Amino acid sequence: MAVIIRTERLTKKFVDLVAVDALDLEVEEGEIFGLLGPNGAGKTTMLLMLTTLLRPSSGTARVNGFDIISQSHQVRKSIGIVFQTPSSDDTLTGYENLKLHGMLYGMPKALREERIKEVLKLVDLTERKDGLVKKYSGGMRRRLELARGLMHHPRVLFLDEPTLGLDPQSRETIWEYIEGLSKREKISIILTTHYMEEADKLCSRLAIMDRGKVVALDSPANLKKVIGGDVVLLKIGNPDLERVKQLEFVKKVQVKGSSVALTVTNANEHLFEILQTIGKVESVEVRVPTLNDVFLSYTGREIREDSPEGGWAERMMNYQSRS
Repeated sequence: MAVIIRTERLTKKFVDLVAVDALDLEVEEGEIFGLLGPNGAGKTTMLLMLTTLLRPSSGTARVNGFDIISQSHQVRKSIGIVFQTPSSDDTLTGYENLKLHGMLYGMPKALREERIKEVLKLVDLTERKDGLVKKYSGGMRRRLELARGLMHHPRVLFLDEPTLGLDPQSRETIWEYIEGLSKREKISIILTTHYMEEADKLCSRLAIMDRGKVVALDSPANLKKVIGGDVVLLKIGNPDLERVKQLEFVKKVQVKGSSVALTVTNANEHLFEILQTIGKVESVEVRVPTLNDVFLSYTGREIREDSPEGGWAERMMNYQSRS
C-alpha cells in the first residue's frame, strides 16, 4: 500500500522544550491512523507541523507526496482539518459556513453547491443547514466541522481530538461517521486522542506518544498482546512483592502507592494463589489489557498522569513567540 505521509526526523523545539523529537513515521494511504497519548505528549504539535501551521525546528515530512516546507501550498490543497476547538462561524448558518469554505478553496459554484448537499447528507445535517451554528448542539457542531473539512475532497483528513468535550452519545455518533469516512470518501484519516477507547475502536494502527517520541506503534490488538497476559489490580497496604515475583505465572509487577498491578498468565486460574501469597488485600480486579496498560508498560506511568492541556500546550505557545 502507498505511503500518504512520511516524516523524516521531524522535530519541534520551543527554547528549552522538545515537543516533538526526531520522529520517523509512515502512514499508509486509506488507513485510520491514531496518535495516542496524554496531554503534552506532542500529538497536536505534530499535527500542526503536518498541516503546515507550524514550521519544524529540523527535519521535514511529506504529505500526499508534497514537502511540508517547500511545497506547503500543495499540502494545504491536499488536506482537511478539524481542530480541537470549533472554528466555524456561529453567526452564520451551517450552509453559509460550508459555502464560505468552498469559496475560500476556489470551488466553482455548481461543484460547491453539489458538494454542500453531499457533505450535509453525510453528517446528517441537511434539515438543519439553515439554522444558526450558535444554536447547534456540541455534537452537531462537531459534525459540521467534519463536513467542512471534507468540502474540497481532501486526500488526508486530520482530526485533532475529534470528540473532546462531547457527551457519550455524541461521541458514539461521531465515531460512526469517522469509521465510514475513509471508505466512502476514499481518504486517509489521522486523528489525535487521549481517549483509549476511541483509539481502540477507530484506528487500524496507532502510535503511542510520550514526551515527543513514539514509544510504540502497531494495531491496537497487537499492542495489547505486548502485555502478555491478564492484568490483576490489587489495592493492598503492605504487599509481599518478593514472594509474588517468584510465581512463574506472574510476568510483571508494578507498584503505584497502595496499588499493585500484576501481569499474569491465565489470571482467573491463578488468582487464589496470588491472594494467598501477596498478603491482606483490600480489593482486587481482573481484566484484559487496555491501551493504558500498554502505555504503562512502555513508560512506567499511566496516560492520565499528566498536566492538563494548559500545561505543555500553553508553554509551547509562549515559547513559540520567543523562538
